[in-house]
Amino acid sequence: MSTPQSSEGFTPTGTIAASVDRRRVVFATIVGTTVEWYDFFIYATAVGLVFGQLFFAPLGADSALIAFATVGVSFLFRPLGAFLAGHFGDKYGRKLVLMWTLILMGTATALIGVLPTYEAIGIAAPILLVLLRILQGISAGGEWGGAVLMAVEHAPKSRRGAFGASPQIGVPLGLLLASGVMALMTVIAPGDQFLQWGWRVPFLLSVVLILVGYYVRRRVEESPVFAELAERKEKARMPIVQLFRKHALLVLIAALVFAGNNAVGYMTTGGYIQGYSTNPEGPLGLERGPVLWAVTGSAVTWLLSTLAAGFISDRIGRRTTYIAGWILQLVGVFLLFPLVNTGNIWLLFLGLAILTIGLGFTYGPQAALYSELFPASIRFSGVSISYAIGAILGGAFAPTIATWLVQQTGSTTAVTWYLAGMTMLGLIATLLLRDRSGIPLGPDHEAEQSVSPIYGLSKA
Repeated sequence: MSTPQSSEGFTPTGTIAASVDRRRVVFATIVGTTVEWYDFFIYATAVGLVFGQLFFAPLGADSALIAFATVGVSFLFRPLGAFLAGHFGDKYGRKLVLMWTLILMGTATALIGVLPTYEAIGIAAPILLVLLRILQGISAGGEWGGAVLMAVEHAPKSRRGAFGASPQIGVPLGLLLASGVMALMTVIAPGDQFLQWGWRVPFLLSVVLILVGYYVRRRVEESPVFAELAERKEKARMPIVQLFRKHALLVLIAALVFAGNNAVGYMTTGGYIQGYSTNPEGPLGLERGPVLWAVTGSAVTWLLSTLAAGFISDRIGRRTTYIAGWILQLVGVFLLFPLVNTGNIWLLFLGLAILTIGLGFTYGPQAALYSELFPASIRFSGVSISYAIGAILGGAFAPTIATWLVQQTGSTTAVTWYLAGMTMLGLIATLLLRDRSGIPLGPDHEAEQSVSPIYGLSKA
């Protein structure tokens, strides 16, 4: 058994923890979150391409709106996953929670791949689809917090941003993998074959990915902060109660930071751009394949900017990196639809690529930022619940809202202003927080960690 590390990246004897262990943690975090988000995003991609026709079309003229709403339904159950994961993660460890969220997500995704359509079993088809999407939401709500803490709590103090970017890049990697596999299936199973069976293959591939992710995560040591808490028997008995009693306002502000990023990001991860640009009755009517490849390419730029932002935040601080990111994101928001609406696939890709630069800078530092906001004994609950609430306020119904705005106004201008407003909300929330880059994360420093990072407040 390896010697446990302290919360600042050192063993009890003061020597630096083995770099091979840290590399293993980073690798496991990337693989696990990539698999989780592949599963989550493959659903959103399929909504814009096939689910409206196969599961919801018989429900009426608003089938597209209903289909996109199911993307948001899962977000309503993310807080349940966050509450459960936060409670068990603060009491029994980060690693245990991560194993179960991976299994739950993979099982739900694989079952979608074998689900009969409306034509085969009627109204039971969309009902079962929504139930499986809810299970995905519960899993996603619990996954992120555990992955973040495994990465950041293993990191040296000066490299938390870089280590924390590892679970963050799982999102663009998951999108890249989901869009890439879907795009490949449009080639292997073109036209009607894609609707008949091609779309199912990416869901069934989840079984293989889950086995890989499970194997990798089993080999990772527990978070050193939790190991220290467990050894001292200082784990919180009711972490969620303590969180809301002492840090309710902080949870809300942290949630708004994420909401500003998530609403904009879900233009692609929620399947909206894919559905809008390929809708044969819409203004563009582009082919599925090229659009999916464009989204896949933009996932690469998102990945690179997310990774870069994590490293940069270690040098200039989380808050400054975020502020720069909000400015870049606002530029991307105003350029997105003018470029997409040209109907040129290369300009569509350019619009997405520019947008993802800002998205990366408002997402890459989030793991380190959140981890440094909350005390050690309730940290899992704090980061998970803030993230889940932010997802509801931001991305949950962003594709549905965008669809409704276009239906009501006949143009995408209103969508642009909606996304700009969410970006500004994220900026304001960021400005309310002090930069706590480098604050000690271990249980020895609970008093310092409990001092409110919100400007104007000095008590926990």
